[in-house]
Amino acid sequence: MAFLADALSRVKPSATIAVSQKARELKAKGRDVIGLGAGEPDFDTPDNVKQAAIDAINRGETKYTPVSGIPELREAIAKKFKRENNLDYTAAQTIVGTGGKQILFNAFMATMNPGDEVIIPAPYWVSYPEMVAICGGTPVAVPTRQENNFKLTAAELEAAITPKTKWFLFNSPSNPTGAAYSHDELKALTDVLLKHPHVWVLTDDMYEHLTFGDFKFVTPVEVEPKLYDRTLTMNGVSKAYAMTGWRIGYAAGPIELIKAMDMIQGQQTSGASSIAQWAAVEALNGPQDFVVKNKAIFEGRRDLVVSMLNQASGITCPNPEGAFYVYPSCAGLIGKTAPSGKVIETDEDFVTELLETEGVAVVHGSAFGLGPNFRISYATSEDLLEEACRRIQRFCGACR
Repeated sequence: MAFLADALSRVKPSATIAVSQKARELKAKGRDVIGLGAGEPDFDTPDNVKQAAIDAINRGETKYTPVSGIPELREAIAKKFKRENNLDYTAAQTIVGTGGKQILFNAFMATMNPGDEVIIPAPYWVSYPEMVAICGGTPVAVPTRQENNFKLTAAELEAAITPKTKWFLFNSPSNPTGAAYSHDELKALTDVLLKHPHVWVLTDDMYEHLTFGDFKFVTPVEVEPKLYDRTLTMNGVSKAYAMTGWRIGYAAGPIELIKAMDMIQGQQTSGASSIAQWAAVEALNGPQDFVVKNKAIFEGRRDLVVSMLNQASGITCPNPEGAFYVYPSCAGLIGKTAPSGKVIETDEDFVTELLETEGVAVVHGSAFGLGPNFRISYATSEDLLEEACRRIQRFCGACR
């Protein structure tokens, strides 16, 4: 009898975490490495949020919390959805978890039976299919196309739905592509979903506040209120408020689903950190100027990276609407020989040779379910981004 669970055979380690770890190891050995693998803002958490956490500690808010979150945070979440998304949820329809990852995992754990399918547009965040697999479901990756800016079309969604489909997992703006769906693009998808009442929608809105130019963010149930009773809308404070290490994600949805997720979480971790929850209350209720200021900085970084990558031989880089990622194609380098003498046969070969030759750490696109591409996180300083892009240009120019 095997000791480890069979489910582990269906799961792969996180490629983004692996790249970041590889970069750290090379730096520890003295290598000059620029790490562009981590999906983490380089800004510090706002001072008012940090002060709220300190105040909570001084008030003695250091005990266990209710599993679904402190009442003050659940109220703040309900107000946020009304204020920013025009969605009406009571505090009882919300839940707080230890990061968005736990929210997603608990939703799948509470609903998934063997054979249930989850439609996931590719490229996707690396954890999506692994979560589905761990929970006994079947991830159904639906490839998108670069010429459509990596956005799923209504026809592609329709073709993927089967009687076994339980969830449609949707992420806009997207990790890894930065692609964000306009109202009309999303309406085309929700029109398809209306025809299939057995399909639920799990929308990951973690990058909601990071959209650029005149783009206006919308979430599925905002576009189509008829999906209200079968949509779980997930979000968190990690990206917009530079609070990745605080580990607070949240969601709102039908009360029956929220209660089921509460039961799972109650037997798993119980409530999230009390201190982090009070900090999140301030993040949601307090001044929002931090978000606006940093969005402008990210937009400038995006413009720099897209421009410089499109000047690299063999690279084409779409201009994304949001998040802090670009997802360039390295198809023009496939089949060429790297400076080391190795033939580049895959996007994984490309990123490996780039790291070894120029000390730039990025993530290969096949880890996100679609290549030959690679993901760059531009959540770092313009000076480092400019230097990294110069190295990429030099590497690509040296390939023969």
